[in-house]
Amino acid sequence: MDETSFEMMPTIRMLSSTDTAAFRAIRLESLRQDPDAFASQEDDWLRISEADWQRHLIHNTVFAAFENETPVAVMGLMRQRAAKMTHRATIIMVYIRKANRGSGLASDMLDFLAAIIGIRQLELAVRADNAEAIAFYRKAGFAEIGRIPGGFLQDGREIDEILMARRTDRRQDQNN
Repeated sequence: MDETSFEMMPTIRMLSSTDTAAFRAIRLESLRQDPDAFASQEDDWLRISEADWQRHLIHNTVFAAFENETPVAVMGLMRQRAAKMTHRATIIMVYIRKANRGSGLASDMLDFLAAIIGIRQLELAVRADNAEAIAFYRKAGFAEIGRIPGGFLQDGREIDEILMARRTDRRQDQNN
C-alpha cells in the first residue's frame, strides 16, 4: 500500500477578546514578515496596551487560521457603523504565512468574511505595488473602484493605494 501525504487544512475561527495572545502573535508576525504590505508598522502595535489588543477584537470581526494551536493566518473585517452604511465592511490585516500561501486558505478565509449576515459589499485598500495581493483580490471578484495617489508614504517614497470592492451574494430583506 502506497503511503500518501495527507495535509489537513488549518482550522478557521473567529477570534474573541480571550484570544489576545494568538491575535498578537499572528499580527506581529505579519508586520515583521511582510512590513511593506501594511499601513501599520510593528512599532505601532508593540506600543499598545493589552486592553487595546482586546478592543481590536471586540470592535472588529477577526478570523484566524490555526494549525494545532498556532495561528498561521489572520483576516479582519471592519464594519461601517453609520446606519445607512452597515451593509459595507472593509477587509483589514490580511496575512497568510508563506508556507500556507497558494493552499486556498486565503479564499476560505475570505468566504468566512463574505458570509457574515448583513454584509452586501466588501471593500479594501491595497498598495499598488503589491501585485500578488491585487491578483488574488481580482480572482476573488474584486474590482478597482478608485486610487489614492501617494496613499502610502514609505521611506520618503509615495506609493498609490488601490481601492477595491466586491458585492457579496448575501442580501438582506429588499425592503431595507
